Amino acid sequence: MQRAQPPRGFPVGEYQIRVTVAQTAMAAAGFDGLLLTTEPEIRYFTGFLTQFWQSPTRPWFLILPVTGKPVAVIPAIGAACMARTWIDDIRTWPSPQPEDEGVRLLASTLTELCGPAACLGLAMGAETHLRMPVNDFARLKVELAGAQWSDASSLLRHLRMVKSPAEIDKIAYVAEVISAVFAAVPDFIHSGMSQIDAFRAFKIAALSAGVDDIPYLVGASGQGGYGDIISPPSAQLIAAGDVLIMDTGAMFDGYYCDFDRNFAFVSADDPVRRAYDVVYAATDAGLAAATVGARVSDVFSAMWAVLQKGGALGNDVGRLGHGLGMQLTEPPSNMPDDHTVLTANMVLTLEPGMTFAADRVMVHEENIVITETGAKLLSRRAPASLPVIP
Repeated sequence: MQRAQPPRGFPVGEYQIRVTVAQTAMAAAGFDGLLLTTEPEIRYFTGFLTQFWQSPTRPWFLILPVTGKPVAVIPAIGAACMARTWIDDIRTWPSPQPEDEGVRLLASTLTELCGPAACLGLAMGAETHLRMPVNDFARLKVELAGAQWSDASSLLRHLRMVKSPAEIDKIAYVAEVISAVFAAVPDFIHSGMSQIDAFRAFKIAALSAGVDDIPYLVGASGQGGYGDIISPPSAQLIAAGDVLIMDTGAMFDGYYCDFDRNFAFVSADDPVRRAYDVVYAATDAGLAAATVGARVSDVFSAMWAVLQKGGALGNDVGRLGHGLGMQLTEPPSNMPDDHTVLTANMVLTLEPGMTFAADRVMVHEENIVITETGAKLLSRRAPASLPVIP
């Protein structure tokens, strides 16, 4: 039975809760305000959803003071779109204006809301970026000579890792849509097609099924397996004896699913079948290990033990899954050195992969949510044995 499409957007109460939780953490950490500059950070607190972020011309800013509502400091071209969110204090400048791309307006607003000697938080750590010219940030620090800047990465990371029921519903919906498209792959992909045509057919099927966009679709095909999982499709024809992997990050209402599926064509040799069985078993081990109170490193260890026992020659990826939500990949990382404790309502991917022969890898991925009673699949479980398309 098809999952019902969830409502688009969120009620204002969702954003109010996010702000309240953030401000409580800010007060405990001694922050007078947060400066947010990237699309997921700004969207998390406002609901501002636009593809205009693909243009690097203009920076965008959101200030979250330790008390009160967020304030947007943005290019004038975005005022109407931002006004449709719950934000009512929207300050703009005419942009592009390289000689002052909002710096003075941003500085005066930060001083007004947070004080001239504020402790200001900014995401500075792993998996973050500034998304404003470095020269402009240097000018901002001069304008705010009395302010202290501190790393707010950990605060923001912990806020976004735990999803609300409404967020989980959006991820579950897009995962179900893509699961159905993957199940139908034998109906529209066959040997003799080029990789480009196969991937194009998949995108058309996914868009027709109800996803909003497919920003990420990569993979490869090759005799007896593949050696690369991040390249775009090529003009190479899919032949009998090939194994195809398709890894997709599809979106609904600004939230991603991210998982892959493997298909053999006409026939599959024993080594690739065994490799598929091993990564499938490793996924089972990850599902069993992903419980409230466990550490992400425990999930990695459970999967890696199965891969090693199954004859893995190595894994150059460095991790076996990651967080998922408004971004295709989010913290935490399923790796030995990430000891993040799992809590209910975290959404993760399990992505065991192994090198099983020279220049041949096998990767499997599912999407899960952590619940009080264990991990729950959001993607449909892949077939227990390697599918073969006649």
